[in-house]
Parts: sequence; structure tokens; C-alpha cells
Amino acid sequence: MTTPEITVATPEDRARVITSLVAAFGKDPVLRFLFPDDRTYPPYAGAFFGHLFDKRLPRGTIWAVGGGASVAIWEPPGADGDRSDDDLAARVPADALRRVRAYDRAVHAALPAEPFWYLGVLGTHPDHAGRGWGHAVMRAGLERAAADGLPAVLETSNPDNVEMYRRAGWEVLHGFVEPVPTWVMRQGPRQQ
Repeated sequence: MTTPEITVATPEDRARVITSLVAAFGKDPVLRFLFPDDRTYPPYAGAFFGHLFDKRLPRGTIWAVGGGASVAIWEPPGADGDRSDDDLAARVPADALRRVRAYDRAVHAALPAEPFWYLGVLGTHPDHAGRGWGHAVMRAGLERAAADGLPAVLETSNPDNVEMYRRAGWEVLHGFVEPVPTWVMRQGPRQQ
């Protein structure tokens, strides 16, 4: 297997990133809780991923392979204050926005108090799965966290992903049940 070229995403990658993530998360428990209707899942999930892409793009913390065929959207420490979802509110119905906000509150309540890098989204378009691209883009963010001397944190609601992340060196910190069963995981140095 050849090492893929990892790039920092640009505005030109936006459409491909969104297409890849909508396809990658089509059966994900959280995304299907947020957007349960098969008919409206693609546009609403696309708006959601577009919102995340647009928030992280200026920070240079979106790593991609193949122009977005595989992507990791990372949030650096201290970026928590920029959580406006006005653009998303204009693109999804009120009931979906309530679910997004409820899940966001549950996640933020479960995250550590110490500084960390947060892996918010990791996905590969199903047409490109199995090539190791997801691990490659994940490593780019892990290397950045390690360079800062900070741990990395993620959450997943997919039980199969828990084992995949464990094999990649992550450990389960804890979980929560409502609104969707979710595991919070970390990798990297512990703060003293």
C-alpha cells in the first residue's frame, strides 16, 4: 500500500468533502438520530457537514486525501468559543436543529476540562474505503496534537468504531447514553 498524499483542505475541496461525509455517515447512529428521514438525510447531512467544514477551514485543521475522498476535521484547543450555528439553522428544520444542539450539549458536557485537540469528524467515501486513508488523515491531526504536547479526543456512537480506534491507540474515557449512546475516547499525553 502506498502512502497517500495528505493535504490541508481548501475551499475547492468543500463539495467533495461533503459528498464523501454524507456517504460515509449514511448509517451512523448520530447522523441518523439528527436526520432520520432517508429522503431528507442527504441535503440535511450535507448542510451539517458543510457547516463544520466552513467553521474549521480558516484554521487549517481539515486534512484530506484525494481532494476530500477521505477527511479528518479537527478542532484545535480553544476553538470552542466559535459555535454559532446560524448558517445551519437556516438550512435544516427546527426539529433537526434541536437534535443537533442536544447532541452537541451532551458531547461538550462529556469532554475533558484540560486542553486537547478534538477529532470532530473522520470519514472516507465508501468507494475509497479499505485503503488506510482514514488512518492517514487521522494521523495528521494526532501529529499536530503531539507536537503541541496535548492529547486528542473524539467521540463515536458506532460500536464498530470503538474497536477500530482502540487498535489505532485510542482509549475509552467514558460514555453517555442520551440522546444517543456514545463513547468518548482519547489518545496522547495525560496532563499532570
